[in-house]
Amino acid sequence: MTRSKKSIAAGAGLLTAFALLLSGCSSDASGGTSTASDGKAVVVDAASIAPAGIVGKGKNGEEPALVDKLQLSDADKKKVADGKFSVGISMNTMDIDWSRLTIEGIQKTLTGLGVQVVGVTDAKFKVQQQISDLENLITKKPDAIISIPTDDVATAATYKKVAAAGIKLIFIHMPASGLTYPADYQAVVAPDNQGNGEIAAAGLSKYIPQNGAAGIVDYGVDFYTTNQRTLRVKEWFKQNRPDVKVKTVSFTDTNAVGPVAANFMTANPDVKGLFVIWDSPAMQSVASLRNAGVNVPITTIDLGTEVAVEMASGGYIKAIGAQQPYDQGVAEALAAANALVGNKVPAWVALPPVAVTPGNLLKSYESIFHTKPPQEVLDACKSSGICG
Repeated sequence: MTRSKKSIAAGAGLLTAFALLLSGCSSDASGGTSTASDGKAVVVDAASIAPAGIVGKGKNGEEPALVDKLQLSDADKKKVADGKFSVGISMNTMDIDWSRLTIEGIQKTLTGLGVQVVGVTDAKFKVQQQISDLENLITKKPDAIISIPTDDVATAATYKKVAAAGIKLIFIHMPASGLTYPADYQAVVAPDNQGNGEIAAAGLSKYIPQNGAAGIVDYGVDFYTTNQRTLRVKEWFKQNRPDVKVKTVSFTDTNAVGPVAANFMTANPDVKGLFVIWDSPAMQSVASLRNAGVNVPITTIDLGTEVAVEMASGGYIKAIGAQQPYDQGVAEALAAANALVGNKVPAWVALPPVAVTPGNLLKSYESIFHTKPPQEVLDACKSSGICG
């Protein structure tokens, strides 16, 4: 999952401090490589950092099922169309590429199956707003609700109301706490968050010298999705690069990450690269570090347009563990359709992660967004000459 796109530059007082920190990685946009702190050129190949399969499990330890388990037979499609069903959608935010693509995949698939979408709500990361959104959707009496919890604990009682009203419930990413499958909800459809964390860790590792230090800019809220990413980053370094010291800083304000990252680098000049928990905080970090004149490699999760431009230009973003939000939306719609006609859906359906580096950026963008890269990405690639 990702958050708001607002970039927050570091304060002027940080500029002086960062002037002393002009070491670490630097970009070489003309050649398509980056230079690690030991002076060696680094080229990260996507295939070399991609996991072999699904890495994680569901929140309750479920083994992953793949999306092909959700395909509808012709007979089932007819049942769905004849049922004249309706579905409501409750999102935690709509202010990011991930959400928009997810909704697009859900709506196009449901419309194609003859299912009406009766509402799409945006909680803006506010628990009380999502509780109100869900209660309002219940009054519309949809046959199913597809939703990602803003807080899987605080919203649990309201999701219980959804189940009690006889409404089928499909969760995005994670179930609300205390709800049981299949009595309270019929499926969870999620990316492999641990797999994405592994991509980010493996990509960052290429830039960290022997016995060096890596930094994590983490989301300081107990949120299952982001917890899984950070867990795997730490595990990967422990298993594969035990020589690396991993340091962590956390933020809670999703619109003020830049100063957090900047202050962290001021206090930890030995850190030679950062993992930032998703793309919007990563770009806020880039803005603050660039404003201070400091360049360190950054890996993150989610392929949004902003990080795509930054990567294409040979900038700070070196590797991305990408979700497939449009395809995930399609899967969520299919899970709902199966549940509506009485088919049992696997408890946890996982989509594999996509490793993105400059070499496969354009191909990955088109595959994930289901459209050609925008001109700003193409222009950045043309200017740098590093995109595959």
